[in-house]
Amino acid sequence: MKCYMCALEGKDSDAVAICVVCGMGLCMDHVIREEIEIWEGGFPLPSKKLEKTLPKMLCEWCYEAYQSG
Repeated sequence: MKCYMCALEGKDSDAVAICVVCGMGLCMDHVIREEIEIWEGGFPLPSKKLEKTLPKMLCEWCYEAYQSG
């Protein structure tokens, strides 16, 4: 798989990750790693934030949408 963002720029780069939101292939220059918090608990409350986080690989477009919300 090739990096979609590189293809738009006229480059040919191998993808090393896939955006978990849109499925776009991304190279190391275009992938954004976002750490997300993990919450544990029942409905409706109480809940607590766990110590560890999970990595989420995103493209630039989905990262911007994720940050705006």
